[in-house]
Amino acid sequence: MDATREDIESLFEMQGIDLEIKRLAKELDELPQRGIIMAAREKKAALAAQQEKVTEVKRATTRKLTLIDDEDASLAKKEAGVQAAIDAAHGDFRNVEARTKELAGIVRRRGTIAEDRAVVAAELDKVAAIEAQISQALDEIAAKEQQAIDSFQKQGGDLKLAIAKLEAQRGQVEARVDADLARAYDRIVERAGGVAIGVLDGSRCGVCRAPIDGGRLIDLRSQAPLGSCPACKRLLVIA
Repeated sequence: MDATREDIESLFEMQGIDLEIKRLAKELDELPQRGIIMAAREKKAALAAQQEKVTEVKRATTRKLTLIDDEDASLAKKEAGVQAAIDAAHGDFRNVEARTKELAGIVRRRGTIAEDRAVVAAELDKVAAIEAQISQALDEIAAKEQQAIDSFQKQGGDLKLAIAKLEAQRGQVEARVDADLARAYDRIVERAGGVAIGVLDGSRCGVCRAPIDGGRLIDLRSQAPLGSCPACKRLLVIA
């Protein structure tokens, strides 16, 4: 295969750049911040669902408390009216007795309502405490998420910039290589990934280490200065 010394040197330089780009891209993909951000978002989604349920419970409990307060207010008004009627009855014993019984019933009911209200109010306090815990947890997770995002943007940005510089450098090096040879190299990289060119090491491929015997070795040497490994099809420099 026809290739100048500059072609071969440039191919090895391109390979070095490609391997470094691959390493940096892998480092970018494996940045730990990605996992932290994803975990934070999953936790936030779970907490948001829990928060929605707690909000609905709080809403229902508040409605229950409002109904109790409304009933108590109505009974308090009724109690005041009955008491006023008793006070105005003077010597009407039967009227006073009937009103007194009515008043006792109202007082008992208000006592029951007060107990019910205490239970519901305690439930509401518990719900409010859970709501506060969820809100605090969401704030803490959001802070960790933002910290990871800021760190990822900084570290990831540095890696992306380094990759962009290497890609620009690669383009300059590739411009020095014969176009057909550069295309052949790119096809091998796309197919095999990583190493696309090596050196014939005696009777073995310097990349895949497969032995090359007999006529194949003779044929390969006849392609000097650049041939192709019969096994892995990578480019081989033949000294």
